[in-house]
Amino acid sequence: MGHVEIPESDISGSVGFAGAPRPRTAAARNRTATPEELWRAPAVPRDRADRPRTKWKPGRHLPLLALTDLLGLGVPAWLVLRAGDQPRPLIAATVAALAWAGVRAARDAGRVRGNALGDWLVLVGLLVVLLAVTGGSYDPATTVTALVPGLVVAALAAGAARWLSARRRTARRVLVVGGAAGLDRTVGLLNSRADHPYAVVAAVPVGPGAPSFETPVPGRLAPERADDDVSTVLGGAFTHDADLVLVAPGPQLDDDRLRRLSWGLHDSGIALCVLSGLSGIAADRVRPASAAGLTLLHVAPPLRRGPQAAVKALVDRGGAALGLLVLAPLFFCVALAVRLTSPGPVFHRQTRHGRHNRPFTMWKFRTMVADAEARREQLSSANESEGPMFKMRRDPRVTRIGHALRRTSVDELPQLLNVLRGDMSLVGPRPPLPEEVSRYDERELRRLVVRPGLTGLWQVSGRSDLSWQETVSLDLWYVDNWSVATDMGLLARTVRAVTDGRGAY
Repeated sequence: MGHVEIPESDISGSVGFAGAPRPRTAAARNRTATPEELWRAPAVPRDRADRPRTKWKPGRHLPLLALTDLLGLGVPAWLVLRAGDQPRPLIAATVAALAWAGVRAARDAGRVRGNALGDWLVLVGLLVVLLAVTGGSYDPATTVTALVPGLVVAALAAGAARWLSARRRTARRVLVVGGAAGLDRTVGLLNSRADHPYAVVAAVPVGPGAPSFETPVPGRLAPERADDDVSTVLGGAFTHDADLVLVAPGPQLDDDRLRRLSWGLHDSGIALCVLSGLSGIAADRVRPASAAGLTLLHVAPPLRRGPQAAVKALVDRGGAALGLLVLAPLFFCVALAVRLTSPGPVFHRQTRHGRHNRPFTMWKFRTMVADAEARREQLSSANESEGPMFKMRRDPRVTRIGHALRRTSVDELPQLLNVLRGDMSLVGPRPPLPEEVSRYDERELRRLVVRPGLTGLWQVSGRSDLSWQETVSLDLWYVDNWSVATDMGLLARTVRAVTDGRGAY
């Protein structure tokens, strides 16, 4: 077994894998050998019959799913509208089908479809806004009936897609290669979340330094390039049945060393993935390119203006106006309940900071006692949030009706007034209090680059159950990667999050 003494370190151990030659640097290489003799992929036996199947990518089936959506809603809608003597049934059915396919594609691009009911409710809302803007005269009962078959077909298609995915989906078994610091970060992040297809099965450190995780370490690479680099990595991959090698680049893995490693892996049928230093960037913003032998990653800037920003503003104002109109009876009932169950005003007005750190007055139904702000200082020692936010799971200031309003998020609905005025958006980060902003660092201030929202990633990902750093990370991802499609998906997920009620207190 290859063995090397690592200088300036108390670590002296096996470098390489069983049967590998003693490691040599490029300087000690046989300079009289031919290139073919210098490079030869190690012959490590492996039983490929037990090799995991690659993960099924539902994105390949998106055209078929889109066609299913178009026909599954369009054809029945046309038949129902024509039978109901509605005006221009073909045009109306075509518009509805295209909107339905757009909502579904935007909501579930790149993964197995689900939550058909949430998408269908988004469709109904969009069509109501469209009818209000165009002044269409359609019978509501007939129109909704015409849309129901599309929901049924989508639910059946989603069930079939989940069934196929369950049969075909296999997690990628990953061997991670890199310096100790890069390994700790990469393995820690991959093991901390389950919303990805990568399962770390082993790790191969490079150079000195002991990783802190408990993942198996089948071998170690020398600080400098050696002849047994490929055999060490291949041996670890074959031993742990890994089908992907993920490399965390560092100063000890230069271009030439990484290129030679890729040759050996690819010649042996193992896929290679190189970790980028970029984080928090959606994949559709990254475009690979090459120039002068260099591999480049073009990163598109976040959306701040243009057609999508105009559509977002239109959806915000139209959705807020429609919401206030439709929810007026609910507002009256909630206002009456708040007024009769505790003394004080119906609405709670609070100064918050919005886009570009501009203050505005935010409206909510009052869920606490009238002097809640004055009593907050007394409860500061009971704060359950490690960040600038104040959160208590059992806040004594919350009234009985307030608990129900908070759990269902009905107390937030008056913020539709703020959306209509342009202070807020339907989707965006949570609007912070002035005292919270005063404690923000540069990273946290970036949350204020966009308008705060009535709902957002924070609300659909656990709400108050999330830590402060998790909340900031979610908001920053949204700030840099939002799109109209993302907003539509978050609005649909909000329905499920509100129904669930987890993290709301």
